[in-house]
Amino acid sequence: MRNKIPYQKLCIMLIGTFLLAFVYFHINYQNQLVDGGFFGLALLGKYAFGLSPSTTILLLDIPVILFILLRKEWELIINTSIITISFTLFYSLMEQYSLLILDLSDMLIVASILSGLVTGLALGVILRYGGATGGDEILGLLLSKRFGLSIGTTLFIMDAFVLLLSLFYLSVPHVLYTILAVGIAGKVTTWVYQYKRASITSRGL
Repeated sequence: MRNKIPYQKLCIMLIGTFLLAFVYFHINYQNQLVDGGFFGLALLGKYAFGLSPSTTILLLDIPVILFILLRKEWELIINTSIITISFTLFYSLMEQYSLLILDLSDMLIVASILSGLVTGLALGVILRYGGATGGDEILGLLLSKRFGLSIGTTLFIMDAFVLLLSLFYLSVPHVLYTILAVGIAGKVTTWVYQYKRASITSRGL
């Protein structure tokens, strides 16, 4: 498998990564919507056991990364590394310098819908072009192939499970609104990931 990433493909994944960082900071964070996946588990570990979220995420990512290393999924590893670094950079820049405030705290239903739509679009683009933002998405891809489920359904099940556990430290309304956002994101992710996928593959993108 080639290790070189085509320029067009990389640019599209970076656009998806920027959108993901935007929605996570300006919609999810600013309106106190929570997260699923490995990040949600990391927050649960912090509240329940006082564990560092960065340490927890690293411990969760390592087995998945080792597994794809054994499978020699070099392109996925390279793409994911680039996306992870880019996401961290984009999010940090927004956190420090963005003046945009999207206060939808009185309209959480709107925040949930926007979060789901933009997150689904961003994740769908990233996954469609051979990347992932972390071990949880890689695990979702592997499980979807193993059990024949769509990638959106797999990610939704994983996220919903984590969010239900998050009731330990979060309010019920915020968890329910986040589950709505995750459900929408799952549907949009599946649609973007699968839309005319054969033609994309045939062009080598």
